[in-house]
Amino acid sequence: MTATNTPVTAPAATSAPGGLVKSVVELDRVVIRLAGDSGDGMQLTGNRFTSETASFGNDLSTLPNFPAEIRAPTGTLPGVSSFQLHFADHDIMTPGDAPDVLVAMNPAALKSNLSDLPGGGLLIVDADEFTPRNLAKVGYATNPLEDGSLEGWQTVAVPLTSMTLDALADSGLGKKEAERSKNMFTLGLLSWMYHRPTEGTIRFLERTFRRKPQVAAANIAAFRAGYNYGETTEAFAVSYEVKPAPMAPGRYRNISGNQALALGLVAAGQRSGLPLFLGAYPITPASDILHELSRHKSFGVRTFQAEDEIAGVASAIGASFGGALGVTTTSGPGISLKSEAIGLAVMTELPLLVIDVQRGGPSTGLPTKTEQSDLLQAMFGRNGEAPLPVIAPRSPGDCFDAALEAARIALTYRTPVMLLSDGYLANGAEPWAIPDVESLPDLRVEFATEPNGEDGEFLPYLRDPETLARPWAIPGTAGMQHRIGGLEKADKTGNISYDPANHDLMTRLRQAKVDGIAATLPPTEVEDPDGDARVAVIGWGSTYGPIGAACRRIRRSGRSVAQLHLRHLNPMPADLGDILRGYDRVICPEMNLGQLALLLRAKYLVDVQSHTQVRGLPFRAAELAAVIQDVIDSTSGAPLAADPTGGAE
Repeated sequence: MTATNTPVTAPAATSAPGGLVKSVVELDRVVIRLAGDSGDGMQLTGNRFTSETASFGNDLSTLPNFPAEIRAPTGTLPGVSSFQLHFADHDIMTPGDAPDVLVAMNPAALKSNLSDLPGGGLLIVDADEFTPRNLAKVGYATNPLEDGSLEGWQTVAVPLTSMTLDALADSGLGKKEAERSKNMFTLGLLSWMYHRPTEGTIRFLERTFRRKPQVAAANIAAFRAGYNYGETTEAFAVSYEVKPAPMAPGRYRNISGNQALALGLVAAGQRSGLPLFLGAYPITPASDILHELSRHKSFGVRTFQAEDEIAGVASAIGASFGGALGVTTTSGPGISLKSEAIGLAVMTELPLLVIDVQRGGPSTGLPTKTEQSDLLQAMFGRNGEAPLPVIAPRSPGDCFDAALEAARIALTYRTPVMLLSDGYLANGAEPWAIPDVESLPDLRVEFATEPNGEDGEFLPYLRDPETLARPWAIPGTAGMQHRIGGLEKADKTGNISYDPANHDLMTRLRQAKVDGIAATLPPTEVEDPDGDARVAVIGWGSTYGPIGAACRRIRRSGRSVAQLHLRHLNPMPADLGDILRGYDRVICPEMNLGQLALLLRAKYLVDVQSHTQVRGLPFRAAELAAVIQDVIDSTSGAPLAADPTGGAE
C-alpha cells in the first residue's frame, strides 16, 4: 500500500487452510482500479464489488471509465475499460486521485494505467495475457513482467485465465465461454483480500443467469475459486480490512447519478399527482435514464423512444400541454438539436424538464467522458430572449433532489427548466439514504377549470401576481379554449400579436418570471469552519467532490479557505454577489474553459480566477489543493506550514 493507506491498527493474524498464517491489516481507506479489455467485464466486476462494499457499510465513490467504441480491437489501447472505487471508514468526497491497487487484465490495461499507480502500490496482473502477440499490440519490446521495469511496485503476476479454466474444467463450457468468467475469479480474489461479503454476488449471478443455469454455475464456481485462491496462496500473505463508516440512521442503497435522476423524476410525478412522460432519443451518457424510467410504468410513467432528438422534446412539450409532467433527456449534441423546440416551450410557458447529461465536445467529441461545457448553451443557446432556469446536482445521490427541485420550479412557474448533470455523476455511484416519501415536497398543481376574465372569458396569459406563471388548462376542458404555438402572444388573451410594445412587455415578463425564482431560494451555504478565510472556492455540478476534498487538505495544513457550491445557476442566489465581494480572492474550478467564471465576472464585477481542465476526467484533489495553496500564499504572503497535496480525502 502507499503512504496514504497507513494501517490504523496493528495487523492481526489468521490461519488459512493448510496452516498458512496470514496477516490482516486494517486500513482507513483504499482506492482500487480494475482495468482490462472492453470484453473483460471490468464495469460489471467493479459494480459488483461496489454493491458489496455498500452493503458492508463503507462510504464510497466510483469512477467508471470506458471507451466510446462499441467493440475496439481486443487487447489494444483504445479498447481499455477501467473502473475505480474509493471506499473508506469515514466520509469521502471523490473516487480518489490515484489507485492504491491496480488490477491489469492485459498489457494494454497495464500500459494505459501504470503511470497513475504511485510507487510502491500493489499491481496485480493476469500473467497469462502477457504473450508476445499481446505485448506487440501495445508496443512493448520486452515483457514488463520479466525485464525489471515493474520493480518500483509490489507486482503480483497471477495466471488468472488458466486458473479460471482449471476451476471450470468440469463445467461443460467451451474454452472461450469459460474464459469470460475470469472477471468473477478476479472479483473473488479481491473479495477475499478486502473482506467483502460474498452472498450478494452469488445471489446476483443466480438471478442474472437464471435462464442459463450452466453459465450461472460457472461464474459462481469461478468467483469461489478466486476467493479460495486468495485464502490459500502464498502470493498474498496479507488481507485488508476497511471498517464501515459512521452514517446517520436510515435505509441506504448504492445508487448512480442516472438512477437517482430517474427515481427523482418518478417521485416528482407522484408528489405532483401528474402522469410522467419521457420523450427521449438514446444518447450516451443519458440513455440509462430512459432505461430506468421504462421499468416504472406502475407509477404512471410513460416512456417514448423517439426517432430523433427533435421528436423527443416535441413529444414532451405535447405531453405537458396535455397535463402531464413532460421530460426529455439528452446530452450536449441533443440540446443543440432541441433548442428551437425548447424556445417553443419558453414561448408557450409550459412546464418541461430538459435534462442534459454533459459529455466532452464539440460535435461527437468524447461520448463516454465527462465535461461541464454546456453551461453557456443552457443559458443562451436559443434564438431570441428565451430565458429558462438552470440547476445542477453536485453528486450522484444529489441528482434525486435536483430532479425534484427542477420539477418544483417548472410546475410552479410554468417554464422549461434545464438540469445539467454530467458523465461523471451519471455513471458514478455512492451510498444514498432513501428518503421518507412524506418528507418530499408537495408538488401538486391546480389546473384552470373556470374563466378568469372580468367578462367571463378565459385569459391564458393572465399571470399569478407572485410567480408570474400563467394558468395551465388541459385541452378539452369546457370554456378553456386558447391558442398555442410559437408566435408572440398578446398579454392576457394569448392572441397572436406583432405589436412592438406587447413584444417588449412579454419578453420582460418572461425574464422577470425566471428572475423571481431567486426569491424562493435558500441562503447560500458557505463552508468556512474558521470563519476567517480570505480566499473562497466556488464551483457547480460534479466539481463539488474534488473541490471539497481539496479544501479539506488545505484546512488540515493549517490554513483557512471557504467553499461555495451553486445548485441554481439561473437565476443565481440573491445573496451571492455580496458573499463573493466579501473575499480577497475567488477561485472557480471548472471542467470547461471558464464558463461560470465568465458569468460571475459579468454579473457581479468580481475578479474571479478561473482554473480549468477539459481532459474528460474529474479534477484531482491534490491538483486543486496546490492551486488553492498558491492563491492563499499570494494573498497572505506567507507559505503554508505543510504540503496540502497529500493525505486522504
